[in-house]
Amino acid sequence: MHPPARRVLGAILFVSSAASVLAAAPPRAPKAPDKPATAAAPAPASSNDALTGLPFRSIGPAIMGGRIDDFAVVESRPSTFYVATAAGGLWKTVNNGVTLEPVFDDQEVSSIGDVAVAPSDPSIVYVGTGEPNNRQSSSWGNGVYKSLDAGKTWVHAGLADTRHIGRVVVHPTNPDVAYVAALGHLWGPNKERGLFRTTDGGKTWVNTKFIDEDTGFVDVAMDPESPQTLYAASYQRRRTPFGKNCRTAARPPAIDTSTAVPTSGICSASASR
Repeated sequence: MHPPARRVLGAILFVSSAASVLAAAPPRAPKAPDKPATAAAPAPASSNDALTGLPFRSIGPAIMGGRIDDFAVVESRPSTFYVATAAGGLWKTVNNGVTLEPVFDDQEVSSIGDVAVAPSDPSIVYVGTGEPNNRQSSSWGNGVYKSLDAGKTWVHAGLADTRHIGRVVVHPTNPDVAYVAALGHLWGPNKERGLFRTTDGGKTWVNTKFIDEDTGFVDVAMDPESPQTLYAASYQRRRTPFGKNCRTAARPPAIDTSTAVPTSGICSASASR
């Protein structure tokens, strides 16, 4: 074969081979279009918009109900009792504390010093307002309240200027007879402090034991077998800008104090903090 014929045959074979290769190759997938750039989120119009998804929750102050001053249990039905708080009002449960309901929210004050249920009639409840606790912050009240329907409604029963009440006790068979141990003003002297008694359900009060304008009573206990026998503890305290000064004296019995034997102790400002 002549050289020119040989070159033509080689070119034909090369083109044929290239065509076979191209025919055997799989088709290429089409190129996906480029994604558009993601737009930046718009900035909130104001700081309020940024807080719309954050719910509010209580973070204090802890003084609102942070201290329990007293319990009063209905003896004929122990699943019912009252809880007196130093600054969060009065609470009641009828199911052994599974749930508690506030029963004093509509009154002028929320600080409770003591609560007492009449043993002979559990629908009668006495409340002494104003916590008796010695603290750098101590909430005061405005006297005695009384309920005749187990805490549903209340009437003010006097002793408004006592400010702080340490104890209320009710006669075991006569709910109209009750005693109140009243501390009086914390920051200064006042006359409405001492051991008070009512015999008409709180309409009138008699101060059965008054020591002086600086000394009140913080506690009183009644002998359940002899209700005429009382034991009371007097307490002199004064809140100052940098602490407290206080003095105690135990005096039996409150009605007849001729045999009183006082004992005293000092509570200094540094010890009270």
